[in-house]
Amino acid sequence: MGDLAVGARSGTEEPEEPAGRGEPTRPAASSVHQSPARSGAQAQSSPSADSPDRSDTLDMSAGKEVSGGMKKAKKPRAFWKELPILIGIALLLALLIKTFLVQAFSIPSDSMQDTLQRGDRVLVDKLTPWFGSKPQRGEVVVFHDPGGWLNETPTPEPNPVQKVLSFIGLMPSAEEKDLIKRVIAVGGDTVECHGTGPVKVNGKALDEDSYVFPGATPCGDRAFGPIHVPKGRIWVMGDHRDDSLDSRYHQNLKGNGTVSENEVVGRAFTIAWPVNRWATLPVPDTFDQPGINKAMAATPAALGLAGAVPIVIWRRRRLTGTRNPR
Repeated sequence: MGDLAVGARSGTEEPEEPAGRGEPTRPAASSVHQSPARSGAQAQSSPSADSPDRSDTLDMSAGKEVSGGMKKAKKPRAFWKELPILIGIALLLALLIKTFLVQAFSIPSDSMQDTLQRGDRVLVDKLTPWFGSKPQRGEVVVFHDPGGWLNETPTPEPNPVQKVLSFIGLMPSAEEKDLIKRVIAVGGDTVECHGTGPVKVNGKALDEDSYVFPGATPCGDRAFGPIHVPKGRIWVMGDHRDDSLDSRYHQNLKGNGTVSENEVVGRAFTIAWPVNRWATLPVPDTFDQPGINKAMAATPAALGLAGAVPIVIWRRRRLTGTRNPR
């Protein structure tokens, strides 16, 4: 009976380990457990029956990482391919700046010494005229040839590179006939100069020692005036009075030597080149002296008087009508 029992048992399940030292026998199912170190790793790597298959999750995340890696690994566009775009943007910005904001001009003569030297590069404000700003006394301005001022001055033929650079404002234009002078009088002013000077604006003498070329007289060799400057026009003179063909020398032309405000490109506000010549171009204090705007100051008073007359007449008629009703 014992042999049969042992035989039947051995056919159905594994033999139990012999119990020793009072230790209970462990069933065969306990063989799935490993040593403590391995059991922890095994437990973490073994999926539970209730959790989804992590192999699919890992495959999906790996696919995302691969696709992300492919995106990151995409080569950037070569610099030589982007260079034409950068050049095009730079040229467009330069053209906009030249057209609406600031333009560089080169000084070709000695007519504005010592304020400006031949070869200086000045920056001209082209923005404020768009907002209605008008040339003011004492400002250094660039203006187009009003007609006949530069007939005797030869204009060199620029090469193609100079034409492109001047078109976008990176180089002064060689084809445009522009001049640079100082505004002495504006529309409504009376200007004159006799003998050795001084120049007078609205009867006020100008102190020009700070900007007129040393040794030159205010009138130079050409006395003029008194000249009444029409509205919308300006009277201009070079700071080197002995070497400037300015308004004094063109009184036989249209405008009697004055320049239309519409011909003015803008005000030169700084010397930008060469670096050792850098300086601003402020308005001299003599143009702010009391009384120089006398003629213009009288205008509001005259307008006020003219406007008061109709009001007084209307008021008298009203009072008369009230006292004598019909």
